[in-house]
Amino acid sequence: VQQTVKSMGITVPVIMHLDHGNYEAAKECIEVGYTSVMFDGHDLPFEENLEKTKEIVALAHAKNITVEAEVGSIGGEEDGIIGEGELADVDEAKQIAATGVDYLACGIGNIHGKYPANWTGLHFDRLKELAAEISTPLVLHGGSGIPKEQIQKAIALGVSKVNVNTECQLAFAAATRKYIEAGKDEQGKGYDPRKLLAPGAQAITDIVKERIAWFGTPEVK
Repeated sequence: VQQTVKSMGITVPVIMHLDHGNYEAAKECIEVGYTSVMFDGHDLPFEENLEKTKEIVALAHAKNITVEAEVGSIGGEEDGIIGEGELADVDEAKQIAATGVDYLACGIGNIHGKYPANWTGLHFDRLKELAAEISTPLVLHGGSGIPKEQIQKAIALGVSKVNVNTECQLAFAAATRKYIEAGKDEQGKGYDPRKLLAPGAQAITDIVKERIAWFGTPEVK
């Protein structure tokens, strides 16, 4: 990671993070030197999730690697698995936080992928309960599609990290489609991947800059 940062002249902090990894994936990424891993054991019996989270924390912290865990299912589609999600249980969240994890993803009505038209919004009452009982920074997955006002309210109530992916993918696809439908890939060397993919890459950049402003993060120039 550090070699890439240096070669590309990147001046902001960069980590290599495993998202939604199972037990074996988390262990492997710790072994090869990731700077951050997420062990997602929400689909395991709670006691097993708790014990494996403890193990991952011990392995990771021995190498100064940060750990994110999850409690309460986050709905939507993730790697082909579709779920409705559930609200995180406050007592279970406290137990997972007590393992020493650096970040904790909790289900508060958020989902992965596109939000359906009948989505009722984030459950701020549960977020307040969690934040009142847990000092561990909380993570909001499924940040794509949540209205700006709700995201900013969640941050004000204790969310420290917001995951955004689907919006970037949709923006990339729309920009690439526009480029091809305009026939630009057939003009000169417009088929060159560096030209073909440039509008999509710029679209992702634009979304990220907008979200940086939403989240109150110092802007990257």
